[in-house]
Amino acid sequence: MHIMEGYLPASHCAAWYAASAPFVVAGALRIRKIVRERPEARMILAASGAFAFVLSALKIPSVTGSCSHPTGTGLGAVIFGPSVMAVLGVLVLLFQALLLAHGGLTTLGANTFSMAVVGPWVAYAIWRLGRGLGLSVALSIFLAAALGDLATYVFTSVQLALAYPDPTSGIVGAVAKFGGIFAVTQIPLAIAEGILTVVVIDALAGKTADADKVGVLAGEIR
Repeated sequence: MHIMEGYLPASHCAAWYAASAPFVVAGALRIRKIVRERPEARMILAASGAFAFVLSALKIPSVTGSCSHPTGTGLGAVIFGPSVMAVLGVLVLLFQALLLAHGGLTTLGANTFSMAVVGPWVAYAIWRLGRGLGLSVALSIFLAAALGDLATYVFTSVQLALAYPDPTSGIVGAVAKFGGIFAVTQIPLAIAEGILTVVVIDALAGKTADADKVGVLAGEIR
């Protein structure tokens, strides 16, 4: 992530666009509902998008045709739920492709699915699981952001492996190779993103330890 322009076969690009589209539509409907019912949430929506834009623009070369970077999608997933991040994520990726030559238009669907769909859904699931198990707010947020970040890169490895299977070990072997190379840079980045997300949410929530008040940032809109 981001997979660069022209790196995936056309059929794969079309398939990932089709897979991402329903999530983006659902996210747009969710944002519309949020803004209509909780106009005060607009600023935090914007902050969630800006957070993802800045963090995911910090790219570190990792493997041919791709790179490593934080994703920043865990913040919005914890506060608003995962569907909203499909829209914010595709906007982030579109602007980065057009303005920073980071990613691409042909690979926008693939990048959206890994960073703005898979990552946020994993982050949200981890957040809810952590709270259900009685973990602290800070630890639940940290795990959500860090594991959501790693999930994006695991899935990106799958996307690359599907396009370029290993001649000997096939798709499974290619996933292991791509994932192994990503891990060198991505594990420390995921840990850093988890810590930063805790700090940012803590600041937005007024430094409260009350789990419910994390949701109150956006009017407890799920």
